[in-house]
Amino acid sequence: MPVTDDEIREKYLERAIRELNSLTRELQSCPHCPRGNLMPVLGSGHPQADIMLLKYAPVPSEVEEGVAFYGRAGSAIMKSLKRLQIDPLAVYGTLCVKCPLSDSSLADFACIARVVEEIAIVQPKIIVVMGPEALTALGEMDIPLARPLSAAVGEIQQLTPTINALYVPDIDDSLDEQDAKSEFWAAFRVLGDWYAAQPPY
Repeated sequence: MPVTDDEIREKYLERAIRELNSLTRELQSCPHCPRGNLMPVLGSGHPQADIMLLKYAPVPSEVEEGVAFYGRAGSAIMKSLKRLQIDPLAVYGTLCVKCPLSDSSLADFACIARVVEEIAIVQPKIIVVMGPEALTALGEMDIPLARPLSAAVGEIQQLTPTINALYVPDIDDSLDEQDAKSEFWAAFRVLGDWYAAQPPY
């Protein structure tokens, strides 16, 4: 019997789930960052998402739940995705600094660089880079065939031959002040145009 496309996709999905579970176990037992008995904040979303959201560090609600984009930022993103007609199942969100630290500068860069593993597992078509710290961290990572990104807000750039990037303001800094909210939304809506232009496989 020939293998169908659906069966192939299912195998890739199973592998991505296995690899993310393995990464989770590694993160939970990682000794590098001084996080005490708190657990790391893990990525969330579809293991083979077309869109990866990348923030720099967790906020208290994310630390409490142990999940990236939990709380106000996640709710705002979900509303935005709905307005842009982007399927939430096409999205995976994660953080550069996964450990809940009083000062994110204490994070070990070896831990931050684990984002490279997440990118390799999820294989997104675009990474939405949120804020200058996330942009700097991503630029310092050893991503195969990566080009430097600029801080051009709301502009689609080429990160690697297969991955685009969209730089937007930090969502956590954009929730309370109207001008900041407008700036974030203006940049983030570019993702809607990008998504609408993707071929429907």
